[in-house]
Amino acid sequence: MPFNVALSGLRASSLDLEVTGNNIANTSTVGFKKSRAEFGDLYSNAFLGGGASNVGDGVQVQNVRQVFNQGNVSFTDRGLDLAISGNGFYVLSDGGETKYSRAGQFGVDKDGYVINNTGMRLQGFDADEDGNIGGVLTDIEVDNSNLAPVRTTLIDPSLNLDSSQTVLEERGTRLIAQGGESGRITPGIANSFPSETWTITLPDGTTNSVTTAANTSAGAIAASLSTLPGTDASASTLATIDIATYNPAAGDSLLINGVTFSGADLTSLSDLAIAINGSALGGVTAVLQDSGLASERLELVHNQGGDLSFTLQGTGTINVDGEASAVLLDPANPTPVPSATVGGILDIIVEEGATLTPATNLLVGSFNSSSFRNNQFDPTDAGTYNHATSTTIYDSLGNAHVGTMYFVKQGSGSTIQPNTWQMHMLIDGEDVGDPVVGTVPTRASYTLIFNEDGTLNQNLSDQILISNWTPLDPSGNPNGASGPINVANGGALPIPNPPTSSNFEIDLSDTTQFGSPFSVSDMQQNGFTTGRLVGLDVDEAGILFARYTNGESRILSQVALANFNNEEGLSPAGETAWVQTFASGDPVVGAPGTGTLGALSSSSVEESNVDLSDELVNLIIAQRNYQANAKTIETADQVTQTILNI
Repeated sequence: MPFNVALSGLRASSLDLEVTGNNIANTSTVGFKKSRAEFGDLYSNAFLGGGASNVGDGVQVQNVRQVFNQGNVSFTDRGLDLAISGNGFYVLSDGGETKYSRAGQFGVDKDGYVINNTGMRLQGFDADEDGNIGGVLTDIEVDNSNLAPVRTTLIDPSLNLDSSQTVLEERGTRLIAQGGESGRITPGIANSFPSETWTITLPDGTTNSVTTAANTSAGAIAASLSTLPGTDASASTLATIDIATYNPAAGDSLLINGVTFSGADLTSLSDLAIAINGSALGGVTAVLQDSGLASERLELVHNQGGDLSFTLQGTGTINVDGEASAVLLDPANPTPVPSATVGGILDIIVEEGATLTPATNLLVGSFNSSSFRNNQFDPTDAGTYNHATSTTIYDSLGNAHVGTMYFVKQGSGSTIQPNTWQMHMLIDGEDVGDPVVGTVPTRASYTLIFNEDGTLNQNLSDQILISNWTPLDPSGNPNGASGPINVANGGALPIPNPPTSSNFEIDLSDTTQFGSPFSVSDMQQNGFTTGRLVGLDVDEAGILFARYTNGESRILSQVALANFNNEEGLSPAGETAWVQTFASGDPVVGAPGTGTLGALSSSSVEESNVDLSDELVNLIIAQRNYQANAKTIETADQVTQTILNI
């Protein structure tokens, strides 16, 4: 019947108009995918096949296919506007039901969840406190609370010290002092420095004195002498040991400043050096010399002039050399001694025209004043240091402080290697070195020795631990933040995590000494003050970053994408979303940019893939088809009227 054929054509044309109209209506819908109506003809066939002259029964709609080709990406000014370039869908939770969408207009609700315009929650992979992305799919949530402050535990600069710098010079007198047996091996644990009164007579005739107690270490004496006007003193202690018959596997043990070194794993001086450098011996560095040779020995240096006391237990023997004498430690033989101490050597500098007089004859040498090089450092006098640089550091309460590093080139000599620099550290202009006497901070000073190629010799250079910083308020009083743990009280590297004090490390391993001007190519430190959330950013891998007012950023989560073997099998669920069906297959969920999943663009959205020009043409064609089918009905009606009128 022509009426049925025409009616099927009208229905098909009407559906085509609906599909085209829906595409046109969603031309500006973000993430929308256009559809197209697909038709097939109808034929009535006999049981065993159709005749050669069968006439068709019209048309049927076989499918309304969605076209998932890429839409144009346009830029916006919102960080949570996202666009997918390539395959994939956002995974959304709609009250527990999982839906999928290409519409990337997201925001944050009052509870901190990332949602789309209809309240569906965006799904992703959460990150832990260290920024490590997990693999469990969950709602992406933004923590709006303030970012708690983090104290500084590491300063990691990248510097170049100018090797062409000259050694800063002042004229004066340099004196070397060793008290009694200082610099020698002495029985027991005393260094034999006598009680001493030191008097400085300045060029104008004024005098000042300080008294040091018996058996005070050279470092403590140096700290006391440095309080005298016109006087600067430092101290160092050098001891050398080599093995005679020491056998730790048989139970022998060596005590150095009360720390025991024993066990079958200490079978060589090299093992002992590693153990010493990794121990709690504060300020002591062990360096193996002439390794593998008959003259192999282990040099121990205490750069702050502390005593080095040795006690041998067991049946073995060890040779110990000081800077002025040597003994054989033999527990089985009380002569000379099973225990001995190496005291430090004082290096005293007095200004030109001044004299320093101890009550006893402790001064064992001096240098001609005309050739004396004085590197006496004064942070208030720029002429006493070659380079300086500062960085902001933070205490446990998030208060900012200024840490300043000063670098002074040292002149090489009998006791100083070439390419040696002294680094001094002050915080807020205050000294932060461990106290030698009482609680008064000393100058935090460290020796840096460079190789001939300009790189830092980390074996000979000091490890830098700031272990006497008490954070102060603007009035100079402790501000209530965590205080220090001195080396004598157990402060050591590495810094524990979480930290328990204000101690921090300065890592100068990237510092060089080249013949170019002083430069700071990088200055990193790991502390920060409290911060408020000011923005969210997403990178192309879907990593969601939170930005804070203190300049910090934190990884919160990673946006998840899903792909299907047959995306055209998804069922439209409205609100620019689809749901999984049997025809689509199971979703493959992963991070953007992995596998077959596309990349993300932030501050962008994917526009509808509708081409308005094409749709307008399709609209004309659908309208023509509808009119033509209506004409078929009109013609069939006229034919029927003609028959009825016969």
